[in-house]
Amino acid sequence: MLTPKVRYTPEEKATVLKAYRERMSLRGLQRVFGPWRSTVLRWLKQLVASLPSLLESLLPAQADDVLEMDELVSFVSEKWFKRWLWTAQCRRTRQIVAFAIGDRSETTARQLWQAIPTAYRDCPVFTDEFNVYPLIVPAAQHHPVPKGSGQTNHQERWYNTLRQWNGRFTRRTLSFSKEDLYHSLVTHWFIVEHNLRMASSRTM
Repeated sequence: MLTPKVRYTPEEKATVLKAYRERMSLRGLQRVFGPWRSTVLRWLKQLVASLPSLLESLLPAQADDVLEMDELVSFVSEKWFKRWLWTAQCRRTRQIVAFAIGDRSETTARQLWQAIPTAYRDCPVFTDEFNVYPLIVPAAQHHPVPKGSGQTNHQERWYNTLRQWNGRFTRRTLSFSKEDLYHSLVTHWFIVEHNLRMASSRTM
């Protein structure tokens, strides 16, 4: 095991945090790179605090925008403690305009709806036929569709990307968070970074 250094360069910190986000455990990071587990978690908090807000990461909404909403299961600490990630994606920009983490109930679904920025609040919304969505999305905007319809493909494809780059969301994973806080921080980091990448690709 490496002895922790007094100082780490920004590049070294970025490498450690990237490994942590993808799959590596805190114990593994300490063995390979040296920093204590508490140090890595402090870096994570500092990094997420330095990011733009989710709203600041979004491109301006347009009148013909469409949202796709879906939910993805993961867990924290134990597999019975399920945590559902609810997301709303703009079909045009491929950005995540809002998200919420909790259970699979109406309560968390409403948190997602309330998090949607005002500029996107009147968009048509496509979801699957899960019975919670009609409780939160106004009927005039809501378009429930069966699985395989293709109308929520962009959101489902984004979940595949999330699973590939974030071990916490991989099916049957051993790369899970032990606390809700760090699960939420890493998810927030991934989403904002994704949004900034999408914004950059459309403004180059």
